[in-house]
Amino acid sequence: MSIAKEFKEFVMRGNVVDMAVGIVIGAAFGKIVTSLVNDVIMLPLGALLGGIDFSDWAVKMQGADKEVVVLRYGAFLTAVLDFLIVAAAIFVVVKLMNMLRHQPPAAPPPPPKQEVLLTEIRDLLKARG
Repeated sequence: MSIAKEFKEFVMRGNVVDMAVGIVIGAAFGKIVTSLVNDVIMLPLGALLGGIDFSDWAVKMQGADKEVVVLRYGAFLTAVLDFLIVAAAIFVVVKLMNMLRHQPPAAPPPPPKQEVLLTEIRDLLKARG
């Protein structure tokens, strides 16, 4: 089997395509969450705390060769908040999927009239003899 044919079979598997779709949707979802954190959550939170911009939080340190090193912990806090929101959203989605997957099966439909009658006849015959 040629390498090209094996590669084609690998790529055309359902789970590989599903994974690719999941990665693309995940990347888009990550952008939405980043915008939510930066543009919707952090701005009002900063305003409530007196006009603080978290992305500006940083510590300047002097490196070994007199070079200034900036430790931007505000950007880090924003990234942590991004992660927590994504993790919470994924948790909710997985929880909902598990609830849908583990629903008890519906009650079986009642048997047809003929089957009920035949069962009654059988039971009557057993009782007679």
